[in-house]
Amino acid sequence: MASTLSCRAKAIRALSSPTTVRRRLPLVGAFCVLSLGISNLFPALSLSAFKTGSAQSLAPLLRSRFGSQAAAVHSAKMEGTSTTVPSIVVYVTVPNKEAGKKLAESLVREKLAACVNRVPGIESVYQWNGEVQTDSEELLIIKTRQSLFEALTEHVKANHPYDVPEVIALPINAGSLQYLEWVKNSTRG
Repeated sequence: MASTLSCRAKAIRALSSPTTVRRRLPLVGAFCVLSLGISNLFPALSLSAFKTGSAQSLAPLLRSRFGSQAAAVHSAKMEGTSTTVPSIVVYVTVPNKEAGKKLAESLVREKLAACVNRVPGIESVYQWNGEVQTDSEELLIIKTRQSLFEALTEHVKANHPYDVPEVIALPINAGSLQYLEWVKNSTRG
């Protein structure tokens, strides 16, 4: 019980000081959630709320804790009013800037991606042909519709210099509704 109050007090203290919110809140929040569990910190977030269908009551809690945008995303999901489509982030590594620029532009031009971020200066360590390799690469972070993953993968394979290019996808579980709408409208339907 004392540790619960301590974590709550730290979280409230971190929230009340705007200058320390960015520095401390993620650390305090992660520690408290990992050590106590989310239901101890926010009783309204218990699984029973989801099981009984009363998850709609989470919008006021989310609004008070995380701002109106989190509550709006939650409310839109619960009410089915969102017009977004399931979206993903895809990671693709390329050997250099030129290959990254060419592939990124072709993905956007073909409407297989709404946006591609090129991250230079990464170093990849991997095993290939039984030996550990280290290479400088560039990472492409691609935002697109989930339904375009197969077409995007084929495009990457056809336009990539590697025999086995990295193409891995992660789901976008939540985000700015306006941004997710833009992803939908910027890609093939």
